Parts: sequence; structure tokens; C-alpha cells
Amino acid sequence: MSDSTPKLHAVIAEGVARVLIDNGERRNAFDFSMWRALPPLLAALDADETVRVVVLTGAPSLPFCSGADISEFSTVRATAEGGRAYEQANVEAFDALSRLGKPVIAAIAGYCMGGGMGLAAACDLRIAAEACVFGIPAGRLGVGYPPEAMSYVVAAVGPQNAMDLFFTARRINADEARAAGFVSRVLPKDGFDAAIMNIARGIAANAPLTLRAAKAAIRRASGLPHALSAEDCEKLTAACFDSADYAEGRTAFLEKREPKFNGK
Repeated sequence: MSDSTPKLHAVIAEGVARVLIDNGERRNAFDFSMWRALPPLLAALDADETVRVVVLTGAPSLPFCSGADISEFSTVRATAEGGRAYEQANVEAFDALSRLGKPVIAAIAGYCMGGGMGLAAACDLRIAAEACVFGIPAGRLGVGYPPEAMSYVVAAVGPQNAMDLFFTARRINADEARAAGFVSRVLPKDGFDAAIMNIARGIAANAPLTLRAAKAAIRRASGLPHALSAEDCEKLTAACFDSADYAEGRTAFLEKREPKFNGK
């Protein structure tokens, strides 16, 4: 199976990389090629110094993600061996989002179901448009989630809400998702993409080393898989204080102007 697919592509502007989920024929379901393609795409964006923030979202007029492509359940996931390989690809995609050194925003409109909730849970910040629908229908499909994949959902909503979502397979709206802690904000549907870009550009204007250190420390405090050690988190924090950006931040504050950070 190829690691490339036209169903995932990135658009970069003003320090923000928008990773567009573009599988309209399947209501933006993630197929096996997409799970395999996401980690190398994210690795390229992590290495790109022009990228400060990554936004994972549906392509224009499409929902965020309706889950894994069920049409592959009788082929790619027809056996236990195939199922394990598929789940491993899922986990690698979740890990790639979580371990990215830069902030990752899930911009959620329309449906966010099953594997889509897993993808969103692995992102750092989740923002939803009004009228979103969330759910994890695994219990109605006979699908099992491995502990590492489950850890992202539990970190996002806590064990009780995770039990509720998995045991009942019920759907919840954006307000319920916010109350559960899954999303940080619910924004109007009209102008949602523009609002997300404003938020992303604001984050991109902040000190990259500070954001990297903060993400690492929060991931460790949250108990997420592959979180950096306390020692490595301390090194990232120390690097902030030794940076030119720290001097620029102090100077800009005293001069009452906007700082201009370069990540060094």
C-alpha cells in the first residue's frame, strides 16, 4: 500500500499549514492509505521551518472526518491479523499528531465520528463549529480500540466520559463535547474557517520554542504515549531562556510593540 494519497494534502500560508482531509466520496472517512500517509506528511511539516502551526480539518464543504472507512472492514480488516495492522496504522497516525513539535489544531465541522474522534483527540487543541456531531460507534461495529489509541480519548475527556461514549455509542453535539472537555471552544458555523485561521495565526506569532516546551510539558503531565522525560522537558524550558526570542520578547514588552520571533 502506498504511503501517498491525494485524499490528504497540505496548504501552507502565513506560518500555518492546513492539512485537508479530502475524501468526499466517503464523507471524509479515513481509509488505510490515508492512515499510512498522515505520519510522513506531518513529519515533513515538522521539518519545515516556515510552518509554526498545523491545522487538521476537512476540505472545503466537507465534514471533519466520519471515521474509518467501513467499506474496508470486510477486506483490509477482515481478519485479526489485518485488524491489528489497521489498528497499528491508526496508532501511528495518532502518535504523529501528538508528537509533532508544533501546535496542532483540530478544526471540526460537521461529523467527527469514530477514528475521526481519535484523530481529533490526538491534536493539541480542538475547536468545533456549531451543529457538529460527535460519536464513537465501535460498540455497534464490533471494533476494538488498543490501549494506546484509547489513551488519547481518555486524556481528552476523562475515563467516565470515555466509558459513556464507548459503552453507549451515542452521539453528542458540540455543546456536550465542550462540557466533556473534548473541545475548547464552539464557534459559529458561518465564518468558521476564517476564525480558525485567525486563531492559528495568533498562535503562529508566539515564540516557537515556548510553544514546543509547553506542548512537551503538557503531554507529560497528561500521561500521553511517548511523552518526553522530565529531563528532556527541562532542557526545552532552559532553551527558551537561552534564546534570542526571549531577549526579543522582553525588549518588545518594554518598547510596547509586537514581538517578532524567529524560533532561535
